Amino acid sequence: MLAIPRVPADLANSVYPDGELGRRPVPAMDFARDKAAIRELAARMVDEPEAVLPRFVELAMEIGGGVSAGFSLFEGGPGAGVFRWRYLYGSLVAFEHATTPRDFSPCGVVLDRKTPVLTVHSERAYDWISDEHIILPEVLLVPLFAGAAPLGTLWVVSDTSGHFHNGHSQSLRELAAFAGIALRMISAERALSEALEEQSLLAKEMNHRVKNLFAVTDGLIRASARGEETKEEMAKALSGRLHALASAHALVSRHLNDVGRAPRISDVRSILEAVLKPHFRNADDVSPFEIQGPLVRCGDRSINGIALTFHELATNAVKYGALSVPTGNVTVHWEENGDDLIVTWAERGGPAVASPKSSGFGGSLIQNTITRQFQGALERDWQASGLSVKITLPLEHVTA
Repeated sequence: MLAIPRVPADLANSVYPDGELGRRPVPAMDFARDKAAIRELAARMVDEPEAVLPRFVELAMEIGGGVSAGFSLFEGGPGAGVFRWRYLYGSLVAFEHATTPRDFSPCGVVLDRKTPVLTVHSERAYDWISDEHIILPEVLLVPLFAGAAPLGTLWVVSDTSGHFHNGHSQSLRELAAFAGIALRMISAERALSEALEEQSLLAKEMNHRVKNLFAVTDGLIRASARGEETKEEMAKALSGRLHALASAHALVSRHLNDVGRAPRISDVRSILEAVLKPHFRNADDVSPFEIQGPLVRCGDRSINGIALTFHELATNAVKYGALSVPTGNVTVHWEENGDDLIVTWAERGGPAVASPKSSGFGGSLIQNTITRQFQGALERDWQASGLSVKITLPLEHVTA
C-alpha cells in the first residue's frame, strides 16, 4: 500500500481499505440507463458545458446511490495547492466553495494514485473533516484529469458502510471522463474570452498611444525647427529624439504576446540602457556609462518622459561635455528616498563647461518634462570636473 501523506499507518489501512471494492459483490445494475444519461449530458456539453456540471454531480449521486456528491476542483501546482468544493448536491451542499489541502485530503490521494479510491470514516484521519462534525461512513472518489494535468475529483458520499462496489466505480469513472471534458471546455472558453477582452483593450490602448506619439512628434518637429540653426542640425537632433521615443516604445511593445498582454511595466535600468546604448563608443559596445541603482518599476506613462530626459542629457554630453572626449565618462545613480526617486547624472573627464546664459530646446525639454509631467525638481551644477544633475521624481508619477 502506498504511504498516505500525514496519516498514521494504522489509520491509513482502515480509512483506505485497499481492494475492498473488488471484494464486494456487484448486484444487477442498469448500466444501459446510466450510459444513456451520460450520452445525453455529453450532447449538451457542446452548447452549455458549465450548465451541465451540476447535472453531472446529480447523476453521480443517483448512480452511486449516495446522500451527497460534488466536485473537488484542484487549484495550484504539483504537490501543493488546494481543492475547492463545487456544484455540491445533497447533504453537504452547505460546504459549496469550501477548500481542502492538496497534501492532506482523500482527493490528494486519488490524484496521486490516478484511480478510484474508497474511504471509510475518513473523519478519523483528517481533523478538518471532524472539526465540522461531518460523519462519512464511505466516500467513493474518482480522479479528473486533462491529459497529465490534474483537474480534481468527483466524489459520492454514502451514509451506510459496505455500500460502494466496483459497479459504482466503473460507472463513475465513465461519468468523470465526460465531466473532465466539460471542465476543459469551460477553461478553454474562459481563456478565449479573456484573450479577446485583452485584445480589445490592447487595440484601444495602442490607438491612444499612437495618437499621443503623433502629438509628441509634432511638438518635437516644431520645437526642433526653432531650436536649431540649419536643417542638418534639425534633422540630426530630431532623429535622435525620435530614436529615443522608439526605444521607449520598444520597452512597452516587447511585453505583448499573441493572445493578450503581460503586465507592461519596465524599469529605470532598462530605459537607461536602451536610450544610452547608441552613445557607446565603438563596435565592441564599450560603455562610457556607469549605471547603478535598485530595481524601480516604471509605468507606461513615465517611460517616454524618462527616455527623452536622458537622451537629451546624453546628447548634450556628446556635444559639450564628458562624452565629447574619448576619456570622459558618466555615472548615473538612483535611489529611493521616502516617496521620491532621486537620480544623479554626473559627468567626469570632459572639458570644463560654464553655465549657459540661456537654455536651448533640449534644456527646456528636460525642465518641462521633470517639472510638468512628473511634478518633480531639477538641479544642475556645472562643476570643474563636469556637469552634475540631480533629478527628484515622485515615485507615484514614476510608477503610473
